[in-house]
Amino acid sequence: MRLPHGLSLAIGTLSVFPVRVERVDREVAGRAMTLAPVVGLALGLVAGLPLFLPGPPLLGAALAVGLLAVLSRGLHLDGLADLADGLGSGKPAAQALDIMKKSDIGPFGVMTLVLTLLVQIAAAAGAGYAALVTACVAGRLALTWACRAGVPAARLDGLGAMVAGTVRRPASLLVTLAALLGTAAVCLGLAREPVLPLGLVAGLGAALLLLGHARRRLGGITGDVLGALVETATATTLAVCAILG
Repeated sequence: MRLPHGLSLAIGTLSVFPVRVERVDREVAGRAMTLAPVVGLALGLVAGLPLFLPGPPLLGAALAVGLLAVLSRGLHLDGLADLADGLGSGKPAAQALDIMKKSDIGPFGVMTLVLTLLVQIAAAAGAGYAALVTACVAGRLALTWACRAGVPAARLDGLGAMVAGTVRRPASLLVTLAALLGTAAVCLGLAREPVLPLGLVAGLGAALLLLGHARRRLGGITGDVLGALVETATATTLAVCAILG
C-alpha cells in the first residue's frame, strides 16, 4: 500500500521503519512535520513494550529508552549532544554552528546526554507505559511547533532549512488539540492517569523554551536543534508524569 508522501517522509525521517519515500520538497516536509506526532505514537507503542517485562521496573525502563533510541536511529540524542556543545561553548552563532557540525562529542554533550537518559529511564520506571507513549508524542509534537511558519532556519542547507517554516500555525494547533484529546481519552479509559495531558503540555512547553533560546543564540533551527527538542520534550513529559502521577 502506498502511503501519502508526507507520512512516508515522516516515517522515513523519524524512525527506522522501512518505507519508500518518493517525493521530498518543502510542501511534503510541512506535511511530514505536521504528522510527526503520529510517528511518535507508533514509536512509543513499540518502545514501551519492555516495561511489561517481569523484573525490576528500572531494567524495563532502561530497555524501553534504549529501544526508543534504536527505533529513532539515535538521531535525536546526537542532536541533543551537538546542541549542548554548541550552546555550552558560549561562542557567537557562526562558531557555535561550526562546533555543532563536528562529529565528536564534547563535555557539555556528554553531560547532557547522561543526565537526559538518566531522567528518562528513572521517570519511565515510575510513570509507566502510557506516560512513555505520551512522551514520545510530545517529543514529535515539538517538531511540529518548531517548524511552524515564522521560525527561520539557522543555516541555508540541511534538514533545518528544508523544514523551517513549513507548518501552518492552524495545523500545529489542530495537531496539539488532537494530542491533548487523545491523552484525555486515555485518562478516561484504561490508564486512568489524569496527569498525561499535563505531562504533554509541560513537555511541549519545555521544548518551546529551548527553541526560543536556540533562536536567540543561533538565529533559527537546525537538525540538531530539532533533535534536542524531541529529547527535551520526552524527558520533561516523563518527569512530570512520574512526579505527579
